[in-house]
Amino acid sequence: QVQLVESGGGSVQPGGSLRLSCVASGYTYTSYCMAWFRQAPGKDRDGVALINDDGSTSYTDAVKGRFTISKDSAKNTLYLHMNSLKPEDTATYYCAADTSCTGGYLLGDYFYWGQGTQVTVSS
Repeated sequence: QVQLVESGGGSVQPGGSLRLSCVASGYTYTSYCMAWFRQAPGKDRDGVALINDDGSTSYTDAVKGRFTISKDSAKNTLYLHMNSLKPEDTATYYCAADTSCTGGYLLGDYFYWGQGTQVTVSS
């Protein structure tokens, strides 16, 4: 089985930074495309950032220039470095794996999901 476990969420003031981690077991990250999604209460689950199996990355406009997705294949760990955080970034963040590397943020393409980690940005 494949298991994804997120960590690193918490509360931070606007302008602050956090690093989220997602540890995968049951496979090697180099064989998968990975993405971060987020969901606020009453809102849809939206894509945030993705990284392809070749290491290339993409970001949604809302986080471009502020967030960075990366991975450490040797540790089977995915990261999301979040800088200049805004209250609008408050949400539960999920990591997900697309085993076929379809690309994009269609939820149905991501077969494996983590349990989520909460990020709260407020004064």
